[in-house]
Amino acid sequence: MYLSSFRIGNRSDQLLGLAGGGTRAAVIANAMDAAPADVRFGGVEREMQALGQLGFVGVELDLRDYFNEPDRLAADLGQFDVAWFRGGNCFMLRYALARSGGDRVLLTQLENDAIVYAGYSAGPCVLAPSLKGLDLVDEPHDVEENYEESPIWDGLGVLSFAFVPHFESPGHPESEAMNNVVAHYEANGTPYKTLRDGEVLVVHGEESTLFM
Repeated sequence: MYLSSFRIGNRSDQLLGLAGGGTRAAVIANAMDAAPADVRFGGVEREMQALGQLGFVGVELDLRDYFNEPDRLAADLGQFDVAWFRGGNCFMLRYALARSGGDRVLLTQLENDAIVYAGYSAGPCVLAPSLKGLDLVDEPHDVEENYEESPIWDGLGVLSFAFVPHFESPGHPESEAMNNVVAHYEANGTPYKTLRDGEVLVVHGEESTLFM
Protein backbone atom coordinates (compact mmCIF):
# COMPACT_ATOMS: atom_id res chain seq x y z
CA MET A 1 0.00 0.00 0.00
CA TYR A 2 1.17 3.50 -0.85
CA LEU A 3 -0.64 5.86 1.53
CA SER A 4 0.04 9.54 1.01
CA SER A 5 -1.10 12.55 3.00
CA PHE A 6 -1.74 14.65 -0.10
CA ARG A 7 -1.60 13.77 -3.78
CA ILE A 8 1.35 11.74 -5.03
CA GLY A 9 3.64 12.77 -2.16
CA ASN A 10 7.42 12.91 -2.08
CA ARG A 11 8.22 9.27 -2.80
CA SER A 12 6.76 8.38 -6.16
CA ASP A 13 9.69 5.99 -6.56
CA GLN A 14 8.14 3.82 -3.87
CA LEU A 15 4.83 3.72 -5.75
CA LEU A 16 6.62 2.66 -8.91
CA GLY A 17 8.48 0.03 -6.97
CA LEU A 18 5.30 -1.45 -5.52
CA ALA A 19 3.72 -1.51 -8.98
CA GLY A 20 6.63 -3.65 -10.15
CA GLY A 21 6.59 -2.32 -13.68
CA GLY A 22 2.81 -2.42 -13.97
CA THR A 23 1.34 0.70 -15.56
CA ARG A 24 -2.42 0.21 -15.35
CA ALA A 25 -4.01 2.47 -12.73
CA ALA A 26 -7.68 2.60 -11.76
CA VAL A 27 -8.50 6.11 -10.55
CA ILE A 28 -11.25 5.90 -7.93
CA ALA A 29 -12.65 9.33 -7.12
CA ASN A 30 -15.84 8.45 -5.24
CA ALA A 31 -14.71 10.54 -2.29
CA MET A 32 -15.74 13.46 -4.53
CA ASP A 33 -19.24 12.20 -5.33
CA ALA A 34 -20.89 14.99 -3.33
CA ALA A 35 -19.01 17.68 -5.27
CA PRO A 36 -20.48 19.44 -8.34
CA ALA A 37 -19.96 17.41 -11.51
CA ASP A 38 -17.48 19.87 -13.03
CA VAL A 39 -15.40 19.97 -9.85
CA ARG A 40 -15.37 16.18 -9.66
CA PHE A 41 -14.37 15.92 -13.32
CA GLY A 42 -11.52 18.36 -12.81
CA GLY A 43 -10.33 16.38 -9.81
CA VAL A 44 -10.25 13.15 -11.79
CA GLU A 45 -8.35 14.82 -14.63
CA ARG A 46 -5.74 16.12 -12.19
CA GLU A 47 -5.11 12.60 -10.90
CA MET A 48 -4.85 11.23 -14.44
CA GLN A 49 -2.23 13.83 -15.32
CA ALA A 50 -0.19 13.25 -12.16
CA LEU A 51 -0.17 9.49 -12.64
CA GLY A 52 0.55 9.90 -16.34
CA GLN A 53 3.70 11.84 -15.53
CA LEU A 54 4.92 8.75 -13.67
CA GLY A 55 4.21 6.50 -16.64
CA PHE A 56 0.87 5.10 -15.51
CA VAL A 57 -2.11 4.78 -17.82
CA GLY A 58 -5.02 5.97 -15.70
CA VAL A 59 -8.65 5.01 -16.25
CA GLU A 60 -11.45 6.16 -13.99
CA LEU A 61 -13.28 3.34 -12.27
CA ASP A 62 -16.47 4.81 -10.82
CA LEU A 63 -17.80 2.60 -8.03
CA ARG A 64 -21.32 3.95 -8.61
CA ASP A 65 -21.37 1.96 -11.85
CA TYR A 66 -20.94 -1.23 -9.80
CA PHE A 67 -23.50 -0.79 -7.03
CA ASN A 68 -24.78 -4.27 -6.12
CA GLU A 69 -22.46 -5.86 -8.72
CA PRO A 70 -19.36 -6.95 -6.79
CA ASP A 71 -18.47 -9.78 -9.17
CA ARG A 72 -18.29 -7.42 -12.13
CA LEU A 73 -16.24 -4.99 -10.07
CA ALA A 74 -13.82 -7.76 -9.09
CA ALA A 75 -13.37 -8.72 -12.73
CA ASP A 76 -12.78 -5.15 -13.90
CA LEU A 77 -10.55 -4.15 -10.99
CA GLY A 78 -8.49 -7.28 -11.60
CA GLN A 79 -7.29 -5.73 -14.86
CA PHE A 80 -5.35 -3.02 -13.00
CA ASP A 81 -2.00 -2.96 -11.23
CA VAL A 82 -2.81 0.00 -8.97
CA ALA A 83 -6.04 1.30 -7.44
CA TRP A 84 -5.51 5.02 -6.88
CA PHE A 85 -7.96 6.59 -4.41
CA ARG A 86 -8.36 10.34 -4.64
CA GLY A 87 -9.05 12.43 -1.56
CA GLY A 88 -12.35 14.02 -0.65
CA ASN A 89 -15.10 12.95 1.74
CA CYS A 90 -14.19 9.65 3.39
CA PHE A 91 -17.84 8.91 4.22
CA MET A 92 -18.84 9.14 0.56
CA LEU A 93 -15.98 6.84 -0.41
CA ARG A 94 -16.81 4.34 2.33
CA TYR A 95 -20.45 4.21 1.24
CA ALA A 96 -19.50 3.63 -2.41
CA LEU A 97 -17.11 0.86 -1.37
CA ALA A 98 -19.87 -0.86 0.59
CA ARG A 99 -22.60 -0.54 -2.06
CA SER A 100 -20.32 -1.83 -4.81
CA GLY A 101 -18.74 -4.57 -2.71
CA GLY A 102 -15.43 -2.85 -3.32
CA ASP A 103 -14.52 -3.19 0.33
CA ARG A 104 -14.63 -6.99 0.15
CA VAL A 105 -13.11 -7.10 -3.34
CA LEU A 106 -10.14 -4.98 -2.30
CA LEU A 107 -9.55 -6.93 0.89
CA THR A 108 -9.37 -10.13 -1.15
CA GLN A 109 -7.05 -8.60 -3.73
CA LEU A 110 -4.76 -7.22 -1.02
CA GLU A 111 -4.63 -10.61 0.69
CA ASN A 112 -3.66 -12.16 -2.65
CA ASP A 113 -1.10 -9.42 -3.36
CA ALA A 114 -2.98 -8.80 -6.60
CA ILE A 115 -3.15 -4.99 -6.54
CA VAL A 116 -1.44 -1.95 -5.02
CA TYR A 117 -3.82 0.09 -2.87
CA ALA A 118 -2.65 3.68 -3.23
CA GLY A 119 -3.92 7.21 -2.82
CA TYR A 120 -4.21 10.05 -0.38
CA SER A 121 -6.35 11.59 2.32
CA ALA A 122 -9.76 9.88 2.24
CA GLY A 123 -8.27 6.88 0.43
CA PRO A 124 -6.04 5.82 3.35
CA CYS A 125 -8.53 7.10 5.96
CA VAL A 126 -11.13 4.45 5.10
CA LEU A 127 -8.56 1.71 5.84
CA ALA A 128 -8.78 2.47 9.58
CA PRO A 129 -10.92 0.42 11.99
CA SER A 130 -13.40 3.29 12.31
CA LEU A 131 -14.23 6.64 10.73
CA LYS A 132 -15.32 8.17 14.03
CA GLY A 133 -13.53 11.47 14.57
CA LEU A 134 -13.28 12.21 10.86
CA ASP A 135 -16.72 13.80 11.06
CA LEU A 136 -14.84 16.76 12.52
CA VAL A 137 -13.44 17.43 9.05
CA ASP A 138 -15.68 15.51 6.59
CA GLU A 139 -19.48 15.73 6.43
CA PRO A 140 -21.16 12.35 7.03
CA HIS A 141 -24.58 13.79 6.19
CA ASP A 142 -23.49 14.04 2.54
CA VAL A 143 -24.30 10.34 2.34
CA GLU A 144 -27.84 10.93 3.54
CA GLU A 145 -28.31 13.84 1.17
CA ASN A 146 -27.08 11.90 -1.86
CA TYR A 147 -28.41 8.41 -1.14
CA GLU A 148 -31.03 8.83 1.59
CA GLU A 149 -29.15 6.24 3.64
CA SER A 150 -27.08 6.45 6.80
CA PRO A 151 -23.31 6.86 6.62
CA ILE A 152 -21.10 3.90 7.47
CA TRP A 153 -18.84 4.45 10.45
CA ASP A 154 -16.83 1.24 10.30
CA GLY A 155 -13.62 1.42 8.29
CA LEU A 156 -12.11 -1.46 6.33
CA GLY A 157 -9.86 -2.39 9.24
CA VAL A 158 -6.79 -2.91 7.08
CA LEU A 159 -4.83 -0.54 9.31
CA SER A 160 -4.81 -0.97 13.09
CA PHE A 161 -4.82 2.80 13.61
CA ALA A 162 -6.51 5.94 12.34
CA PHE A 163 -4.79 7.71 9.46
CA VAL A 164 -4.51 11.48 9.97
CA PRO A 165 -3.45 13.36 6.79
CA HIS A 166 -2.55 17.06 6.39
CA PHE A 167 -1.16 17.26 9.94
CA GLU A 168 0.77 20.48 10.56
CA SER A 169 0.57 21.28 6.85
CA PRO A 170 -0.18 25.03 6.75
CA GLY A 171 -0.71 25.04 2.98
CA HIS A 172 -3.69 22.69 3.25
CA PRO A 173 -7.14 24.08 4.19
CA GLU A 174 -7.93 21.08 6.43
CA SER A 175 -4.70 21.18 8.42
CA GLU A 176 -6.12 23.12 11.37
CA ALA A 177 -9.18 20.88 11.56
CA MET A 178 -6.90 17.86 11.77
CA ASN A 179 -5.71 19.14 15.15
CA ASN A 180 -9.28 18.64 16.36
CA VAL A 181 -9.26 15.10 14.98
CA VAL A 182 -6.03 14.35 16.84
CA ALA A 183 -7.47 15.81 20.05
CA HIS A 184 -10.52 13.54 19.63
CA TYR A 185 -8.31 10.49 19.20
CA GLU A 186 -6.21 11.45 22.22
CA ALA A 187 -9.30 11.91 24.39
CA ASN A 188 -10.72 8.54 23.33
CA GLY A 189 -7.51 6.54 23.39
CA THR A 190 -7.69 5.83 19.66
CA PRO A 191 -4.38 4.76 18.08
CA TYR A 192 -3.48 7.07 15.20
CA LYS A 193 -0.67 8.07 12.90
CA THR A 194 -0.18 11.61 11.59
CA LEU A 195 1.29 12.49 8.21
CA ARG A 196 2.32 15.89 6.93
CA ASP A 197 1.66 16.69 3.29
CA GLY A 198 4.45 15.17 1.24
CA GLU A 199 4.91 12.26 3.62
CA VAL A 200 3.98 8.73 2.59
CA LEU A 201 3.36 5.53 4.52
CA VAL A 202 4.41 2.47 2.52
CA VAL A 203 3.17 -0.93 3.65
CA HIS A 204 4.81 -3.96 2.05
CA GLY A 205 3.85 -7.27 3.63
CA GLU A 206 4.38 -7.03 7.38
CA GLU A 207 6.68 -4.03 7.04
CA SER A 208 5.58 -0.39 7.10
CA THR A 209 7.82 2.62 6.56
CA LEU A 210 7.05 6.31 6.87
CA PHE A 211 8.87 8.33 4.23
CA MET A 212 9.30 12.04 4.92
